[in-house]
Amino acid sequence: MKRLLIVLLVLTLALVLSACAGGPAGGPDSSSNDTGDTGASTNAGPQLAAQLSVYNWDDYIDEGVLAAYEEQYGVELIYDTYASNEDLLAKLQAGATGYDVIFPSDYMVNQMLELGLLAEINTSDLSNWSNINPAFHNPPFDPNNGHCIPYQWGTTGITYRAGDPYFEENTPDSWRYLFDPAVLEQYSGRGVNALNDQRELMGAALAYLGYSVNETDRAHLEEARDIILQAKPYWKTFNSEDYDDSLLIPDEVVLSHSWSGDAANAYWSTYDDATEDGNWYYAIPQEGGVRWVDNVCITASSERYATALHFLNYLLEPEVSAAITNFTYYASPNDAAKAFIEADILNDPGIYPSQAVFDKLEWLRDVGDAIFIYDEMWTAIKG
Repeated sequence: MKRLLIVLLVLTLALVLSACAGGPAGGPDSSSNDTGDTGASTNAGPQLAAQLSVYNWDDYIDEGVLAAYEEQYGVELIYDTYASNEDLLAKLQAGATGYDVIFPSDYMVNQMLELGLLAEINTSDLSNWSNINPAFHNPPFDPNNGHCIPYQWGTTGITYRAGDPYFEENTPDSWRYLFDPAVLEQYSGRGVNALNDQRELMGAALAYLGYSVNETDRAHLEEARDIILQAKPYWKTFNSEDYDDSLLIPDEVVLSHSWSGDAANAYWSTYDDATEDGNWYYAIPQEGGVRWVDNVCITASSERYATALHFLNYLLEPEVSAAITNFTYYASPNDAAKAFIEADILNDPGIYPSQAVFDKLEWLRDVGDAIFIYDEMWTAIKG
């Protein structure tokens, strides 16, 4: 019901905005790098293409946001989804050239830049860029935001079933609840899920061992591989695509390696007004781990550059950014959106952690040639 209300609110917003002059301004005019931008015209500046292809993570945007853009600007959005950064990269490296807008995570932006897969942008062409918190300006993986804008950010930790007998006495505040066989024996029969994500799972194991999540030393990476292989027999599933909806909410597992927004979705989807509580809690392990930011970028192969840039600027509208966060339960880098984000989300330390917790976490960074060692470890883990 909560998500349905958000969709209705966004659709209403589209009707209000379409009655007004303007809209998301900025972007190049129709003569620059946009040979496919020959579709609908708007009073927002560029001639917009009839279609725009958007490739995003599964369940990572309120569909009302997409519908509102189509309604207001007359652009049909061709929307497709992927399950991991590696899936996205593999698709583009295989020669897929039809995608215009993509949503890679921090470290993947760096890899894609090295491969020449991303178009340049100039944030001065985005009238809504000033809404972004300066903490997300000039990230190390994309200097001066020259190719991408921040979309959503969050943390990675452990989601566990409230009311489970074991967790009533033992709060899973350490990665040992995911990796220690002696601990896993206590509840693994009731189901444990690990994220099917190379860097996230290896990063969690590395943090548990006391190493950086961006470790490049082969010996340390082999330690992490072995920790994972020892725990793997106790895991029921490898799922990073829809585990909140398919595993957490229907009680198919009692513990999961999780992203913060998916944990919040499971909590609010099982919230009971009578008890004023949900079925799922989230903990950031004391050893530290990953904080991350997903980004919106335009592919180097896009023939609809102006329309893609127009869409990026639309996503920076305060009400639009807030609708996305209210749907995904991930934190927004958009300061102007906070006025429209639900109070329960803004006040949730699992979504907006304290500075002390934030400082214990690391951004995932490009590991250079060590990525081939990660690939080797991942092949052994998934074999």
